[in-house]
Order: sequence, then C-alpha cells, then structure tokens
Amino acid sequence: MAGHSLRPVPGELLFIPLGGAGEIGMNLNLYGSAGRWLMVDLGIGFCNGAAPGVDVMVPDPDFIERRQDALAGLVLTHAHEDHIGAVPALWPRLRCPIYASPFAAAVLRRKLRDAGLGGEVAITEFAPGRRMEIGPFSVEAIAAAHSIPEGNILAIRCAAGLAVHATDWRLDPDPVVGHRTDAVALQALGREGVDILLCDSTNAFVDGDLGSEAALEPSLTDLIGSCRGRVAVTCFSSNIGRIATIVRAAAANGREACLVGRSLWRMVEVARETGWLDADMRLLTEHDAGYLPPERVVLVLTGSQGEPRAALTRVAAGDHPTVALEPGDTVIYSSRTIPGNEPAIGEVRNRLARRGIEVVADGPHFVHVSGHPGRGELAALYQWLRPKALVPIHGEARHLFEHAAFAGKSGVADSIVVENGTLARLYPGPPEILDRIEAGRLAVDGSRLIAMDGAALRARQRIGAAGSAVATLVVDRRGRLVDRPLVSLQGLDDGLEESVIAALVDAVDALAGGAKRDDAPVADAARRAIRRSIHKAAGKRPMVDIHLVRY
Repeated sequence: MAGHSLRPVPGELLFIPLGGAGEIGMNLNLYGSAGRWLMVDLGIGFCNGAAPGVDVMVPDPDFIERRQDALAGLVLTHAHEDHIGAVPALWPRLRCPIYASPFAAAVLRRKLRDAGLGGEVAITEFAPGRRMEIGPFSVEAIAAAHSIPEGNILAIRCAAGLAVHATDWRLDPDPVVGHRTDAVALQALGREGVDILLCDSTNAFVDGDLGSEAALEPSLTDLIGSCRGRVAVTCFSSNIGRIATIVRAAAANGREACLVGRSLWRMVEVARETGWLDADMRLLTEHDAGYLPPERVVLVLTGSQGEPRAALTRVAAGDHPTVALEPGDTVIYSSRTIPGNEPAIGEVRNRLARRGIEVVADGPHFVHVSGHPGRGELAALYQWLRPKALVPIHGEARHLFEHAAFAGKSGVADSIVVENGTLARLYPGPPEILDRIEAGRLAVDGSRLIAMDGAALRARQRIGAAGSAVATLVVDRRGRLVDRPLVSLQGLDDGLEESVIAALVDAVDALAGGAKRDDAPVADAARRAIRRSIHKAAGKRPMVDIHLVRY
C-alpha cells in the first residue's frame, strides 16, 4: 500500500468497509484512529446460487485479523443476520470484546452456544444513551426504530471528531415493538457538531411516507378476513413487531397464529426473555395447525427471500414434514424483496401458483412496512445532525450514488461513495479516498470457511457447468493397457462413454515407448484425449481426473 501506512494516527479517523458497501448484507465496518480499530457489525450474506452447495457467505476478515492486537472491540448495532450472523464463524479469528444491546446479546449467545463457543466470548450489554469507552473511541448508542427490537445509531467520538453511524433505522412514530428513534439525542449531536454521517441508503430512491408498523395491522386484518382457506404469512423471523401484528390480525378474524420453524420460535423466545413480547401471547405450533380447520389457521413462516431451506420454500415444493397448503389457500409476503434474491423468490412463487395457491405481495395490497428510511426521513436526519459530510452505506452501488446525489440537493456539503475495500479518511478536512485494500468473501461450506474465488468452488462451478469425467487405467510396466479403461461421466450424456474410451485407448497406444514407462505422460495423454473427445461431441470442457494403476 503506497497511499497510507494503514496505521491510523491520532487526529484522523479512517474508515474501511470490508462488507456491506456496494451490496445489501454482510456488513463489516472498520473505524481507525490513534493506532486502533473499532469494528461495527459482522454479518452474513446469501449466495443466491453463486456458489454450488453454499447458501451463506461472510466477509473475509484478513485485513483486521492480521492486526488483531489493534482491534479494540466489535459493536453490534442490532440483531439482524446481516449485521450479527458472521460472529460465530469469525470471532475465533478476532477474539475481541463484543458490545451489544440485551436483545442482540441474547440472540448472539444462542448462536455462540450452538457453535461451541458458549461462555468463551466477552459480551458487554448496553442500553440507549450509554457511552462506551473502547480504546480511543467513545461510542454512544442512540435508540433507533427498526424492524427488530433495539436498533441503534452510533455516535463515535475520538480525538479527531464526531462520526455518526446510522445503519438500519426509521422514524416510525408508532413502532409496534421497540424504541422510537431518539430525535432529541440526534438533535443534540447536531448542536455538538457532526463531522461525518455514515447513513443507510437502502431506500434512497423512495419518496413519500413509508408508513408505520402500527398502520399495517388494519390492512392485514382486512386482507386475512377476505381469505377463505388457510392463510400463510411469510416474514423475517427477527421482525418481532410484524409477528405481533400478524397474531392480532389473525385473532381479529377468529384464527389462531401458528409459528412454523425453529428460527421463529427462537426469536420469540428471546423477545419474551427481554420483555418485548408478552409471555401470554397465544402462539400455536405447526403441529397444532393440523388439528384446526383451514379457516381457523394463520401460519407464520420464514422464506420470504426464497432461502433454500426455509419453511415456505419447502412448503412450495411439497416436501415440508408437517405443513401443507392446498388450492384455495393464500400466501402473503409481508416483506420486501432484497436485491439479488429475485430469481429465488420468483421460483417459490411460481411453485405456489402451480399448486393453486394465491400469492399476495406488496403493491396493490399494504402488507409490509420497511425498516429503512426513505427520502423524507433522510432529509429529517440531515436537518437534525447538520453533518459536514456524508458517506452512504448499506446499499448497492446504485443506492449509494443516489443517496449521495440526494444529500447534495438537501444541503449536505460534501460526500464520497465507498465500496468494499475502500480506505477513506473521514477527517480532518473533507472526506477523501486514500487507497484500496483486498476485501474478499468466504463461503460457509458446512463447518468450514473457504474462499469464494478459491479452487474448490471454481471446481464446483466448472463441474456444474461442464460436467466431470473420471477414468481409471491399469497399465503394465511398459505402459501397455492391461484391460479396458473404466470411465465415469457426471453431468454428461452416458452415450459419450464409448467414444471417450476409444479416444483414450488410441492416445495411450500412440505414446512412444519411453513415455509409456512414466506415469505423468500417460496420465496427461489420457486427460487430453478425454477433453478433446467430449469437446468434439458435446462442446463441453469438463473437469477430468485420471487414476493410473501400474500392474
């Protein structure tokens, strides 16, 4: 790196996003000052078919892992998976203190226990208004409304100045569950003087009033009342306010709300423990639903983003062990489509349609309230904070650039757009991009983490696209074939086998005597012959593996 030593000095604040900038999900943000780094959020992203056999990916922490002794701590803004989900996989590489709200801490402790890290990680809980001294940083948590309890905007102070990290928030005046966004505290920051605002860009294109969670209940109540068979409502398991809204809408129509799936029950359990849901709220299990007539049931399930293992995906495929939908039933998508998930969501909806199940999504029906600010709320935050400059975060590139343009029209004097791997100096002076560092992704492959651009996944992608061929050759010491080669083709037409074997035999027989006595030339000739034969017949270049046995 020629642009900067990568050791932040006193009097400056550096910023490096390693995930979540230029994409939605997989958030990992680093702030640097006085030789130390502060991490904000550590989340997962969904692969959406990009890697065969892999559903989830996490940001590669290599940059900060190599500077582990300079990592002062990790602050989690809230408990959504794209902000907290990578902690169990990556904390063993970082081993830093963690700071989280009570709800997020309760969710995280369950994850850590499942990962075999129970009791090993130091978690400090914080409440809104608390200041935490973390290395050279003084971090204040400010209550923010969001689609999960205990969202937080962070005021990050150091000797260099004041930065506000505002990811995942709303100005919902009447959240069903959770705090309102603390306007008084934010206005106080504005009077103090905000040097830089790093702000949610998810709805940078959205004008107008996005509505309140409380306003959703009458709409869902009317919609469920118009349905005749079973009703299934899909939402994120962490949207505790939405679950409460669905339960009340179901009860208003004489229906029972039945939770389907372990993730929903776990989130409800945490919400009850932390006081965000009444312990006596009536919720039935998926097994209970089978004993009720269809017109008495509202199923609440995950799978709104087409996740392969989620309940709704399995129901749509007809292979859920306990839940089935029939023609005349209705599925309500009480969620937004996260960019990139459109193909998976479309496939699930098509399967439901083929089964005669009606699908209701946002558009003509009011079935969802976003947890992210639209333009009106962004403008209000600018007025309260009066930041000198803006760095758009939490969005794809188009969201980030649109947010920067909107902020400029709304009176924010300066802005820069950064993406994963950008090294930026936030202050002193106007924000500027200094350089880039490597910012990769890791695939969660079973119990391992492997590089998304590594050899293993490249091989899987190639096999998926072009197939594979495995040949076993038994030759004597002179290199002559002792028996007919065995060839196994995967992902290719079995009718190619005879032509492949013939080409392989010809190639080995054509080798000179000296070459035949060496394993490498024999295997190489066999490999080339198989590839040429399959490419000529099928236009494919498969992965080829040769097993050579000397007899």
